[in-house]
Amino acid sequence: MKIIIAPDSYKGSLSAIEVAEAIEFGMKRIFPQAEFIKMPIADGGEGTLDTLVYATGGTFEVEKVLSPLGEEIEARWGILGDGKTAVIEMAQASGLTLVPPEKREIRQATTYGTGQLMRAALDRNLHKIIIAIGGSATNDGGAGMAQALGAKFFDAQGQILPLGGGALKFLADVDLSEFDYRIKQAEIIVACDVENPLCGKNGASSIYGPQKGATPNDVIELDLALGNYADIMTKVTGRDVRDIHGAGSAGGLGAGLLWFTDATMQRGISRVLDTLNFAERVKSADLVIVGEGCTDHQTLCGKAPIGVAEVAKADQVPVVCISGALGESYETIFQYGIHGVQALPYKPMKLEACMQNARELLIRAAERTARLIKIGQNLR
Repeated sequence: MKIIIAPDSYKGSLSAIEVAEAIEFGMKRIFPQAEFIKMPIADGGEGTLDTLVYATGGTFEVEKVLSPLGEEIEARWGILGDGKTAVIEMAQASGLTLVPPEKREIRQATTYGTGQLMRAALDRNLHKIIIAIGGSATNDGGAGMAQALGAKFFDAQGQILPLGGGALKFLADVDLSEFDYRIKQAEIIVACDVENPLCGKNGASSIYGPQKGATPNDVIELDLALGNYADIMTKVTGRDVRDIHGAGSAGGLGAGLLWFTDATMQRGISRVLDTLNFAERVKSADLVIVGEGCTDHQTLCGKAPIGVAEVAKADQVPVVCISGALGESYETIFQYGIHGVQALPYKPMKLEACMQNARELLIRAAERTARLIKIGQNLR
């Protein structure tokens, strides 16, 4: 029996690689002779950099950049095994995990560091750049990214705007005379893990602002600021991208990349699976195991397990999901090629305990899953 293990990370607990290893360990207790193929994946959020670089035999680079709050940090980026393609994970430079909860100030948070990584790739003469834009701490519509590449933003009095999404409510003019137009000559692929528009009730500020520290008043202010930004940028570029799927991802970085580069938006999981040649490799598999930190209604919005299941379904390969937890409407995943689901806890447990003991709980859940599969093999 050939089993492909293709999980995403359990954010805050285990990397995708660690999840795959734990699942293999648990299932081998029941299927010691099975062939296990570990293919840790990501959906455009955190972990995409590691997944793509490891899968292609690429290399990692380190660059000094500004953090979301303007402090100098070191951020990793990568070059794929082809030596021609850069991979940038915006969370490395502008991610939520870089800002302690008590210091989160979404109105000042900037994507400037992500722009610095893009410039570093250009300086290495890399003309194809994959940018994974999940896990941000920001809500600046990619304005910081553009500022790092030479764009200047002015208020009505001709003063240069400070960094951060809050300042965009004062935006009146944009100067691109010193913009690094090398980026316009590069092939930019945006790996996105959500489909939200830029503004409105389903936009960047309303849906993701609160988890980045936004108060209800902040959400209203930031949504209006992004709306003003969109009005100005539509006039400057002739492109209104605010309602394009993914424009609101990473605090609107998706929209910024569409305005300031000739980017192509792609589902993050699709980009990862294409790079891994998953569609070809799954043809010979008997079973696929996927996983994520929590399976709920959001799983349907471009997340990794559904992306994997859609490909496996074409070859009628069954898929089982082992999740850290099951949330609201998790049953909807059964309509998309996932045949079974298992959660980590085997008794009532607090979230902190589950996260601290995730590896052991995952091993036990994988073993339980394998036992059920073995029973199914023997049914008449």
